[in-house]
Amino acid sequence: MVKLFLTDVDGCLTDGGMYYTAEGEVMKRFCVYDGMGMVCLQQAGIPCGILTSENSMIVKARAEKLKLQYLYLGVGSRVNPGCLTKLQAAQQICEELGITLTNVCYVGDDINDIDLLSAVGTPCCPPNARPEVLAIPGIHVLNTPGGQGAVREICDEILKSK
Repeated sequence: MVKLFLTDVDGCLTDGGMYYTAEGEVMKRFCVYDGMGMVCLQQAGIPCGILTSENSMIVKARAEKLKLQYLYLGVGSRVNPGCLTKLQAAQQICEELGITLTNVCYVGDDINDIDLLSAVGTPCCPPNARPEVLAIPGIHVLNTPGGQGAVREICDEILKSK
């Protein structure tokens, strides 16, 4: 039973693209369906959070808008090898909630998600995930691409099973 929902950002909540303005500012496109899915999970009593290697004020603003309980920026980065891993971040949240990783649904799409995806009870990825992620035993490959409602797809499945 899912008691905590966590997701990566780039490639899951977004299409994985990075959009730059002429001034060098990064922009991201989020799908409103995904946001509503997480809001519905929270209303059903399932805490939600974002774990991302990016240290982005855009992601922070999105998490605040959705009133997500958990936001870990700059985790699991291969650029910053000394930082907290996504698995360690998820374990901290589980300890706080008094649950285990078997109660976690995590959506990830790239190599820095593999350890966490391999440890949770409900690992999911969009169909456009990296081949290494698609090869994880038992992973639930969603039908919807990242940034187009993939997160909403699994949120709806969780709510239906509750």
